[in-house]
Amino acid sequence: MHICGLLEVILQGSGSAPPAPPCTKAEVAVLLLGCCPPTASSTSPDVLACLLISADNDEDNQPTEIESLCMNCYQNGMTRILLTKIPFFKEVIISSFTCPNCSWSNTEIQSAGRIQDQGIAYTLKVKSKQVDMNREVVKADSATTRIPELDFEIPPYTQKGSLSTIEGLIDRAVAGLEQDQQLRNATAPEVAVKIDEFIDKLKKLKEGVFTLVIDDPSGNSFVENPFAPQKDEALSVSHYKRTPQQDAQLGIKAEDEEEKPSNDIDYMRNEVLTFNTNCPECNAPASTNMKLVQIPHFKEVIIMATNCDDCGHRTNEVKSGGATEELGTKITLHLTDVSDMSRDLLKSETCSILIPELEFELGMAAVGGKFTTLEGLLKDIKDLIVSKNPFTCGDSSTSDRTEKLKLFGEKIDKIMAGEMDVHVVLDDPAGNSYLQNVYAPDPDPEMTTEKYTRTFEQNEDLGLNDMKTEGYQE
Repeated sequence: MHICGLLEVILQGSGSAPPAPPCTKAEVAVLLLGCCPPTASSTSPDVLACLLISADNDEDNQPTEIESLCMNCYQNGMTRILLTKIPFFKEVIISSFTCPNCSWSNTEIQSAGRIQDQGIAYTLKVKSKQVDMNREVVKADSATTRIPELDFEIPPYTQKGSLSTIEGLIDRAVAGLEQDQQLRNATAPEVAVKIDEFIDKLKKLKEGVFTLVIDDPSGNSFVENPFAPQKDEALSVSHYKRTPQQDAQLGIKAEDEEEKPSNDIDYMRNEVLTFNTNCPECNAPASTNMKLVQIPHFKEVIIMATNCDDCGHRTNEVKSGGATEELGTKITLHLTDVSDMSRDLLKSETCSILIPELEFELGMAAVGGKFTTLEGLLKDIKDLIVSKNPFTCGDSSTSDRTEKLKLFGEKIDKIMAGEMDVHVVLDDPAGNSYLQNVYAPDPDPEMTTEKYTRTFEQNEDLGLNDMKTEGYQE
């Protein structure tokens, strides 16, 4: 049976038609494309041969049928989808829609593979009607088609993907321009005359020489080389790197997203980095978030926070984002009002805390690096000294020691309530601690900041005495 005679039997499902032999995958592909006896304006013999060859090893697959809405009469029609492969190219998805109510039909081709790493541009010098006009062409919907001699261009995404020939592309362009000519003749006759003139120029291309350019940033378009595997002198193929705008059109990345190097400080400042760790309490897998933060009137710091979903443990730590300062820093704050408890405070792991009125001193690394408020720091001190002190409970506790620690906790509570006049001193030999100046940029009358030269012992604690930064090659 002729291939066109199978159309009613296979695709329309007519019971009155004569029985037909089983339809192969290639024959169904031809039917989906609406191919009758091949001509240069529909599908060339080479296209049919490619489809028949591609189906030799897979004759059992049949098209998938999906009930779809007809966009012409808004009743239900049938969409048939088939996956096939074009030799020397790649797999494609051929789809065809037919409506039994209004007889409207539509065909489309899409790439079944991924978007390629590079875009592709085909430039063909069309000279021979017999050879060049019958070349098969796979044009993706993201491709731009140009004919420089006529200053003619079909922008991307204005037509669906198609499997056709060079002559078929021209005929499709002519059909698109002729579509609304009747309406233009009535509303804008001058425009209609100019379009008719341009249509005549397009039709004359079939007999002349012209250049066809197909530029596809997705890399999924294809122009046949009829001389393969020999080189085609009339066809040139070039690959190129896509621009950010083309990536955005293809949906690979957001249009405003820009590639930035991983060591770019501005990029890192706006990103929260996440890496896998183990929980320090239960050793279960957990995640740690890290972010670079700029503290006003100070410097950049790195804030790290770990959350454990298994045991609920949460911890945070702050580290300096810069180098060790040349001088140490000593910050003294006189607490005169309860509002001082809300001051932001950065305590590095090298900072020690003193409260002279309580004769209290907390050495460096006792509480770790923290970015909190003054009230939060005092609460951490109380928890460390009183609440979580193992010597205040059990057999190791004594009434005298417990009473002293309880009294210390009460004094901390009074300080947080603003009922005690005390000074809080932050002494950081590395110079990486900070206490908010609520009067900034003016000086704070209740806070003094002193810079000092570190002692040999302080440099030893920081590991600076053995650090050689100049002439270390010697």
